[in-house]
Amino acid sequence: MVTALWRGLDVFRPFAWLFAVYSASVRHQGHQGYPAFAQPWLAWVVLGVLGAWTVGSVLYRTRSHSLNVVRFELVLACCAILSTRLVDTPAVILGGAKTLPGLWPAAAVVAWAVLKGWRGGMLAAFLVGLADLVEVGVATQNTINNIVILVLLGGCIGYCADLSREGHAALGEALRLRAEAGERDRLARTVHDGVLQTLSYIQRRGIDLGGQARELGEMAAEQERLLRALVSRSPDQPPAGGLQPAAGMRREVDLRLALGRYADGVVSVIPPAGPVLMAALVADELAAAVGAALDNVRCHAGADAHAWVLIEDKGRDVTVTIRDNGVGVTAGRLAEAAVSSRMGVAGSIRGRMSDLGGTVTLDSWPGAGTCVELTVSKKGPAS
Repeated sequence: MVTALWRGLDVFRPFAWLFAVYSASVRHQGHQGYPAFAQPWLAWVVLGVLGAWTVGSVLYRTRSHSLNVVRFELVLACCAILSTRLVDTPAVILGGAKTLPGLWPAAAVVAWAVLKGWRGGMLAAFLVGLADLVEVGVATQNTINNIVILVLLGGCIGYCADLSREGHAALGEALRLRAEAGERDRLARTVHDGVLQTLSYIQRRGIDLGGQARELGEMAAEQERLLRALVSRSPDQPPAGGLQPAAGMRREVDLRLALGRYADGVVSVIPPAGPVLMAALVADELAAAVGAALDNVRCHAGADAHAWVLIEDKGRDVTVTIRDNGVGVTAGRLAEAAVSSRMGVAGSIRGRMSDLGGTVTLDSWPGAGTCVELTVSKKGPAS
């Protein structure tokens, strides 16, 4: 849009100069009752200088967009306005005659607005308006109206230029982040389909074989965790100080990051290759429920238990499955825990999922581990 404003200015400047030349020719010939110039030769010299500058601005369009050029143009515009006092008599000026350059000084105001934003545009309008006041000597109604129009012109066009630059910068940043995310996802798919699956297989086989193979499996699990964290890294980080509820529901984060912090030698997090974007508050509550389930694994599944966290993106919903190979849960144990105020499953998990409008499914087999399945909408209960 800024480029379009410059092009529009390149069109406006010649037409404004041609109108000034037309007005001067009418004055010079004394047509339609207009008074003639007191110094006509000086009027044509000033208009000739403005014409030369106008032609040069069109021919050297790119160079005319620098600060030094627009600064000189503003000085030239003010001098052209003040030259009216030399070209016309005081009586003609007080009688309401137009300034010699006419609309041409507005081009300098627009140039400052496009280059320096609304502040620059209003500053240039103020200086041109000051030159108008000095030229006429008395603040007439027409002079005040012209100054107000110049200030509005500089402010509005400058504001549009500022918005355009901000939008262009935001678009550039969005395209950069999109390119980074695309490259990261491509690498994640490649790694997920090869290295991560191999490391996960080595880990499981090492645990099954036991002995020295178990140590090898633990090393593979650690490398798998580090590699997953690397390929899943995203710039979406929540700001310090937390989120307000409304902002947390609008802002989206990658669930892989929220759950990736649980991965260690005991817990393996298995995310999909692509990002799982969901409302920030929903992701936080879901991550807290997963954390409570993993705490139960550490406390009750046995010293040698291992847990796997599987993330499934189902489009509108997300399902997170926490499975372990521990001792399992005996019949009636959950009800007993709720009665005795040990609220790990009943409160931290079921309560959070209920608040989110999600569901919890728990299956356990004594001696064969436990499986907890959490399903929730990406947008939260309001969706």
